[in-house]
Amino acid sequence: MNLRRQIAVTVAVVSFLVALTVGLLVHRASVAQHTAQSRAAAEAALDAVLDYYDRTGALPSAWHAQIDAPGLPAPLSRLAAQGRHGSMLGDGPAPGHGSPLGHGSPGSAMWAAGRADGKVFSVWIDYAPDARAIAALDRTIMVSAALSVVVTALAGVLVAHRISRRLRTAARIARTIAQGDLEARIGPLGRPRDEVAELAAALDSMSTVLSSKLANEQRFTADVAHELRTPLTGLLTAAELLPPGRPTELVQDRVRVLRGLTEDLLEVSRLDAGAETPELARVTLGPLLKRMLDPAVELRVRADAEVTTDPRRLDRVLGNLVANARRHGAAPVVVTVDGPAISVRDHGPGYPAEVLADGPQRFRTGARARGQGHGLGLTIAQGHAAALGVRLRLGNHPDGGALAELVFPG
Repeated sequence: MNLRRQIAVTVAVVSFLVALTVGLLVHRASVAQHTAQSRAAAEAALDAVLDYYDRTGALPSAWHAQIDAPGLPAPLSRLAAQGRHGSMLGDGPAPGHGSPLGHGSPGSAMWAAGRADGKVFSVWIDYAPDARAIAALDRTIMVSAALSVVVTALAGVLVAHRISRRLRTAARIARTIAQGDLEARIGPLGRPRDEVAELAAALDSMSTVLSSKLANEQRFTADVAHELRTPLTGLLTAAELLPPGRPTELVQDRVRVLRGLTEDLLEVSRLDAGAETPELARVTLGPLLKRMLDPAVELRVRADAEVTTDPRRLDRVLGNLVANARRHGAAPVVVTVDGPAISVRDHGPGYPAEVLADGPQRFRTGARARGQGHGLGLTIAQGHAAALGVRLRLGNHPDGGALAELVFPG
């Protein structure tokens, strides 16, 4: 159950409980009021009957006065037999009869009884109008409570929808930021003191700080690589002038590695900054890859396809994937074209779990079984693939080995 439904259900349940509680209280108060009034009237009538009997020796015709009435409720009859006066609700008269016979409408008469001259005198007054008034009030309470619950529930749904919509907006922008668009902002989402607006402001502030820190990191990487490029070029030139020998070869090899790392850092910084624009062209994958790949790499074309891409960037992506497969995997390295998809597979130990979980990370090569390196190859491949609008998926083949798949948009 999402937040909107939770709020709506909670509001409806609370509204129902409040309406039920208020209705019960009003019902009890109404019953108590009508009962008290009817009881007072019956007891007053009994006093008048006893006074009239004392003066005349006869019963008045009012209030259905009787001596030893057969319909008198048993508890009240026993109370009167003990010489005490009392009153209680009991059965009204049977239909078509003028006197109570004990099997009329339940609770439709208020009885009062007392003992005098060894006889039990009783009166009763009609309680049916009071019962009908209470029933009408109960119906009114039920209708009002139902309307109140419906209106409150609708109001809860509207409020919950507004809150949910604003939270979904914040979540969508947060996902956009997580996907790399650090310029995305949520903006104002309601009143300045609203909690959702405070959350949006906090996320925007966090995004601004992260964007600033990442920009500083990218600028620092680019500056370092650029500053290293010139002295490394001179160092490589000087190494070429050293006398032949094994020490010279080692120095030249290490200098080339450092220069390659510097070039990779510059390329990563350009990709991070989005400084390069792809030059798109319509190409057929099979012939294009045949020209790009080293003859030692096995190329399989299951189903050829024509796609729109930048051949230079695609060459860079495939070059890094193949180089990664050769360096960290095992032969043979197989590149397969299957429609608008290209896969690169080696037969080594496969990608480590952290690479599959978190994706390529610069300066992290994963498990030792994947070999050595500075960990920028997959990062560069991922950056160029993103610039081309191609989805790069990393996984492990069921039969063993690392598997990288490039899927072109349809």
